[in-house]
Amino acid sequence: MFDPKAEAMSRDERAALQRHRLWGLVDRLLAADGVQGRRLREAGVKGGADVTLAGLHELPFTTKQDLWDHYPFGMLAVPRDQVAAVHGSSGTRGRPTLVAYTRADLDLWAAMCARSLSCAGAGPGSVVHNAYGYGLFTGGMGVHQGAVALGATVVPMSGGMTERQIRLLSDLRADILTCTPAYALRLGEAAAEAGVELPSLKAGIFGAEPWSEELRAAIERVLPLKALDIYGLSEVIGPGVATECPEQNGLHVNEDHFVVEAVDPATGAPVPDGRPGELVFTTPTKQALPLLRYRTGDIASLTPGDCPCGRTLVRMSKVTGRADDMLVIRGVNVYPSEVERVLLASGLVRPHYQLVVDARRPALRLLVACEALTGTDPAPELTAALQAELGLHADVAALPAGTVPRVEVGKAVRVVRWESGPPPLPGLD
Repeated sequence: MFDPKAEAMSRDERAALQRHRLWGLVDRLLAADGVQGRRLREAGVKGGADVTLAGLHELPFTTKQDLWDHYPFGMLAVPRDQVAAVHGSSGTRGRPTLVAYTRADLDLWAAMCARSLSCAGAGPGSVVHNAYGYGLFTGGMGVHQGAVALGATVVPMSGGMTERQIRLLSDLRADILTCTPAYALRLGEAAAEAGVELPSLKAGIFGAEPWSEELRAAIERVLPLKALDIYGLSEVIGPGVATECPEQNGLHVNEDHFVVEAVDPATGAPVPDGRPGELVFTTPTKQALPLLRYRTGDIASLTPGDCPCGRTLVRMSKVTGRADDMLVIRGVNVYPSEVERVLLASGLVRPHYQLVVDARRPALRLLVACEALTGTDPAPELTAALQAELGLHADVAALPAGTVPRVEVGKAVRVVRWESGPPPLPGLD
């Protein structure tokens, strides 16, 4: 439930709390004498009192490469026997990124996810239908323990089994749905196909992949709820770092536990409020794997100021994409979510698409696979819109309904690379 002491404190109060906790973090990193502590010493930092919030940007970054280089437990700041759990990425791009948690870290994570659920309007007695994946991935477990901490009833569905998901959403009268935005869309369409109404739903908390305002509108057309964004990543703690409230004007970052910056991805210099930059997080209250100035690769902007909901936490825009997910097509830099915005804003296609990077020749070609809403070919109009709004030359292919894969488990695969052989989707050439 809404905690005015933490979520509505004044800027000065919050800054004092952050400063105190930051000092403690720096002292712990120095005492642990790991890679982060040694970098602090090299930067001339002898203790926490040497560090200020205003000078935070002068301290060294921590990166995912550091976690890989010291895999699996080389960056622990506590004795190994204090590790209560391990979570992390699935390792689909190589070895997994593992993150250790103490019991206190797990309690903090549960509290942050409870705060996120509360931010969306959940409370004791709510029924939270949790269709995030369980396991090493932090989504399912984080939301689950947050719902328990909040006093809600949690339905631990995980992903897949869409027909059963619809049945339990209806029978148990869930008021909160949690899953990826792509799967929320799939659930809404499946409910319509089955003729099932879900009037109890009030809010959905959707994350784990970038998604546009246009996809939000598409979800809200097929489900009777407010579609709200949630942000987190394993390295910082998991889901619960930031969440939208029903005002839908940005995600509230839990600044009492996560100090956030936005920097230029190329130079690392701070960017002004309201300008997109790479998100950088410091985790002053984590124990097992506290991070100082961790570069996430996620692109978003930060805007301070009060919200009509009563929170004074800084608001973060929806994540545009990851710096390493940017496509470079014939000299044009573009994120998949930007293409999504143009496609869905046109009103000409279903909210399912896939971007195929044709790499069979030296000059990359982008194929945009989508599904038309009517019998009229939308390709000419969409090609022109992508060129006009993004400066992007792409070949648009309108495929038969149902051709683009729907998400049942995990995250949506928005981009595929075509190196050789047959096309990844039928109908492409």
